[in-house]
Amino acid sequence: MTAPKKEPRLYWEDLSVGETRDLGSLSPTAEEIVAFASQWDPQPFHLDPEAAKDSVFGALCASGWHTCAMAMRLMVTNFLHETSSLGSPGLESLKWLKPVFPGDTLTLRHTITEKRVMGKRPDVGLVRTVWEMVNQRDEPVLRMEGYGMFRLRHPAQTA
Repeated sequence: MTAPKKEPRLYWEDLSVGETRDLGSLSPTAEEIVAFASQWDPQPFHLDPEAAKDSVFGALCASGWHTCAMAMRLMVTNFLHETSSLGSPGLESLKWLKPVFPGDTLTLRHTITEKRVMGKRPDVGLVRTVWEMVNQRDEPVLRMEGYGMFRLRHPAQTA
């Protein structure tokens, strides 16, 4: 499936340090948790509710990688699709802070902490961000810090 190409609404110049966005919510089901884990992280506490009772989590819970994938889905659907995003050079940190259980409602918040034009690529801006996913009790379950690359609208005027 190919996303239709459209002109971005937001470029690097439109993003501001300190800006926080709420990027929507998802609620994983037990079936989704087991399906993801079956393919990508087949540990007993992600696959079997009975086995999970004896784990440190006490119940079936989502893989941390599943939680990351859900955060990425919210980021792409509710932010990156409207931007001039050029991808990411990577993360500086990733922490799973609490387990995610079936039926939890997860909300993603995205905060811009730094931005600069890339030295060797004056048409590309680098944006440092913090992603925080919280559950329905506003408890953080995931925190990631990293960078995104965005095309500049007017490279010659900004560089």
